[in-house]
Amino acid sequence: MKFKDIKDQKWFNGMLIACTAVILYVVLSNISTVLGWIGAVISFFTPLILGAIIAYMINPLAKQLSMTVFKKVKRRKVQWTLSAVMALIMVIVLVGFMLGILIPQLIDSIRTFSANFDGYLEALQNFLERSELSKFVDLKAFIDSSETAWNKLFGLISDNIENIMSASADFGKSLVNWALGFILSIYLLMAKKSVKVFCSQLGKALFEKGRYDAFKTFWYRCDTILSHYIAYSLLECIMVGLINAFFMLIMRMQYVGMISVVVAVTNLVPTFGPIIGGLIGAFILLMVKPWHALAFIIFTLILQTVDGYVIKPNMFGDSLGVSGLLILVTIITGGKMFGVTGILLAIPFAAILDFVYKDYILARLREKREKKDRQMLADADKTTDSEECDDKDSLVQK
Repeated sequence: MKFKDIKDQKWFNGMLIACTAVILYVVLSNISTVLGWIGAVISFFTPLILGAIIAYMINPLAKQLSMTVFKKVKRRKVQWTLSAVMALIMVIVLVGFMLGILIPQLIDSIRTFSANFDGYLEALQNFLERSELSKFVDLKAFIDSSETAWNKLFGLISDNIENIMSASADFGKSLVNWALGFILSIYLLMAKKSVKVFCSQLGKALFEKGRYDAFKTFWYRCDTILSHYIAYSLLECIMVGLINAFFMLIMRMQYVGMISVVVAVTNLVPTFGPIIGGLIGAFILLMVKPWHALAFIIFTLILQTVDGYVIKPNMFGDSLGVSGLLILVTIITGGKMFGVTGILLAIPFAAILDFVYKDYILARLREKREKKDRQMLADADKTTDSEECDDKDSLVQK
């Protein structure tokens, strides 16, 4: 008996529901074990996943280079190899440039902050005394608590040196995973055509033509959403970082490079990123000049308002038509499962879930409802015809 014949049996749906309920019960009863197993599998394949993500993100740049810079190269394989290598070099240079700006200034900021901590507290105290805030803030208690907190911070670091070493080891492991992922991304980019052919053949072998075409359409739409979102997000974060740097240079603020890089990078994180970047920048400036911190906060609010209502709608178009609740759920879920990568890609995943719900689930429900309505109309027509036949038979008998 074929599977199609079994599926048409009356008992099949009941058995399927019962099996699903049992599996769901077992999973929920052992949810910690299941999540641990999923985490172990994801951890094992982390370098491959990171490599695929890096290759996917670099692929649009490589395609653009192949169509512009290397378009005169006749051999397609050589053209693509040169484009992929150039794209990888550009990404390495960009990341190195950002780290070259960020790390030295971060080290300098920590040194300056620790060396001038007493002076910063005195400047903050003078600012509070000159302003009306001194009526609401106990300055002596505030200064004492700040010094105590600073001393406790150093004590906490010395007392938890083992945990810090463990965190450093985890950080080193993450660096190794990223390095392996980057190496794998090179091979994936080079073997792009072979990977596409393999996936196409696998899809044709597993699915019927209609389902394969539907899946292909679905994947192309997901690819469009993801690639556009990544490209526009990177462009947007560069714009926000440059505007922020321009403002800070005009106002002659300190730590322009470091704060602008932090603002640009955190702007990639949906919803909470701009808030985090603004708070970090304001805290750094608060210790140097409180008025600069206030001006920075006001400017950040204006910039994020313009970004949210002008820049993003014009750049992303209709792809941001996703509810805030769905974005929040995807941020939390993505962060738990995939860390920073899951948070960064929360909006495109939310957009994909949204169009899957609207274009597939709702369409399927609408189709079933229309089918049911047609069946009801057909049954009603049959009932009417049978009643008319009965009336004719009764008239003939009379």
